Amino acid sequence: MTAEIYRLEEQLRRALEGEAWHGPSVLELLAGLSAAQAASHPIAGAHSIWELVLHLSSDYDLVLRRLAGDARRLTDSEDWPACPAPTEENWDQTVQQLKLLNTKLRQAVSDFPVERLDDPLVPEVPYTAYTQFIGVTQHNLYHAGQIALLKRALARTTARK
Repeated sequence: MTAEIYRLEEQLRRALEGEAWHGPSVLELLAGLSAAQAASHPIAGAHSIWELVLHLSSDYDLVLRRLAGDARRLTDSEDWPACPAPTEENWDQTVQQLKLLNTKLRQAVSDFPVERLDDPLVPEVPYTAYTQFIGVTQHNLYHAGQIALLKRALARTTARK
């Protein structure tokens, strides 16, 4: 694995699992959340944590599809999937799916030919492979910040009760 491929894979791991430069990773923020907390909307008009986790999974899926040669855009329901019933089992499955997709993408990045990083994954999408790989990391961190804010709002809402 070349240094550049390693760095991309490492950033994907850190954004999800930990040791992220900016602060808590997605999984660090999700640790200890119940299904009810993940499904709640402590900020009016904002997505729930659960909705954000499903959305993050859709982004991994999009890049994996492009790696397979599929240039289709995500439909609205693929981009923001509906949350299942807020049970602990469904919440655990949602988090496990996020982890699985992260692992699959990290493996695909590790196997990706470094000489193709400046090429589009599919001709119909103008972004380079590098941009899409690092873009998933940026997307994770953007939504990690939202999850952190939602957790703070949730804690304040719970404290008032």
